[in-house]
Amino acid sequence: MPTLAVGNRASGFSLLELLVVIAIVAIATTGVSLALRDSGRIALEREGERLAALLESARAQSRVNGIAVRWQVTPAGFAFKGLSEDALPVHWLATGIRAQAQDAQGRAISALTLGPDPIIAAQQVQLSTGTAPAQSVTVSTDGLHPFTLQ
Repeated sequence: MPTLAVGNRASGFSLLELLVVIAIVAIATTGVSLALRDSGRIALEREGERLAALLESARAQSRVNGIAVRWQVTPAGFAFKGLSEDALPVHWLATGIRAQAQDAQGRAISALTLGPDPIIAAQQVQLSTGTAPAQSVTVSTDGLHPFTLQ
C-alpha cells in the first residue's frame, strides 16, 4: 500500500491548481475576445459620430451667421456649401466610407439642409462600408433635436 512518506511522490494536480489554471484561461479568453472586436464596425461608428458632430457644428454656424448651409457628398468626401472651405473638415478619416443623404422616409436627396432656420426638416445620412460584409450606420435628426448616430 503506497503512503506519502518521505521519498514517495504524489502525481497529478490538486483541485486548487486546476481552478487557478481555469481562471487564468478564462481571463485570457475574455481579453482576447475584447481585443478582436470588428475594427471595420468601430471605424464606421467613429465616422458616424464624427459626422454627427460636424453636422451640428455646421448647423450652429448657419444659425449664428444667418446663412443657408447645405451638406452634400462629393467624390473626395463631403462638402459644406455656404461655409468657407476651411471652416470644417471635408473628408472621411477611414477609407471606403460611402454616404447617402436621405429624407425622413429614406428617399435619396442631393443634400442635407442645415439652416439657418432653428427647426429643419427631418433628414438622415446612411453611412456604409464597401467591404464585405457591408455594414451601415445612420446619422439622423428629427429637425428639432441634434444629429445622432442610430
